[in-house]
Amino acid sequence: MIGSARSRCLKLWSLSFKNGLTSNVAIMDAVVFHNPKCSKSRGALTILEEHGVAADVVEYLKAPPDRATLERIVDAISDPPEALVRKDKRFDELGLDARDYADRRAVVDLLVVHPELMERPVVFVGERAVIARPSEKVLELLAVEK
Repeated sequence: MIGSARSRCLKLWSLSFKNGLTSNVAIMDAVVFHNPKCSKSRGALTILEEHGVAADVVEYLKAPPDRATLERIVDAISDPPEALVRKDKRFDELGLDARDYADRRAVVDLLVVHPELMERPVVFVGERAVIARPSEKVLELLAVEK
C-alpha cells in the first residue's frame, strides 16, 4: 500500500489561489496509519485534505502492520524508535517498562504483538514519515522546495 502511494507521489498540479495567482506545487499522496477514534489522527487527515493530498488510510487496529512495515516506519521517522510506542493505560495494564522499548528491534517486536500500542497517526509521504502529534506536524512532509 505504501508503494502505491509513492508511485503517485510528486505530481505537479497548478493551483489557483484566492488572489488569482497560480503556482506550481508538488501534489503528493500519503499513507496514514489511522485510528478514527483519535482526534490527532482525524486532524492530520483534515490537514492533508486541505492541502490537496490524497491519503491511503490504513486503520492499523483492523489491519495491523506486519514486521517489515513496522521496521520501515521506525526507519522513516526522525524520532527515536521509542516514540512509536504509546505509554498509556494499556501499556501499564500489560506491565511493561518503557526502558525495555528504546531500540528498533524491541519496539518492532512489541508492536507486532500489540499494535494498539502504536502511536498515531503515522503519516508517510514518499520515503519520509512523521508521527503527527500534534496533527500539524504532518506539514513537515508537505514542504515543497522552491
